[in-house]
Amino acid sequence: MHSPADSLDGHWIMVRAEMGGQKAPELILQQTRLLLAAGRYTVRFDGTITDHGIFEIEEAFASPSLILRGLEGPNAGRTIPCLFQHVGDRLRICYGLDGIAPKAFSAASGEERYLATYRRLVDS
Repeated sequence: MHSPADSLDGHWIMVRAEMGGQKAPELILQQTRLLLAAGRYTVRFDGTITDHGIFEIEEAFASPSLILRGLEGPNAGRTIPCLFQHVGDRLRICYGLDGIAPKAFSAASGEERYLATYRRLVDS
């Protein structure tokens, strides 16, 4: 039996991101990878693991939500609620960096949100 998280499992490359109304530099986009597998997440920048933890899909909310729990890296010990949308090979995640679940895909100035769009990498 497959869990709802199974469809998110895979390698993802960041294609767009913003925080505080500012778009992420191209170098950040090119070098950031997200691995989701069996309820665990790993973020790599330039090949180096920069963040690692566990995730679960929260089904109590009307919109699909993820809960990240950092185990290693800058988010160790933190719980980060996220809003997500998965369509085809795209995954959009709005991270609630302030610990509050986002209600919309927004990362405007003054919001403690990080909005990222990823494209699934296909194994060659």
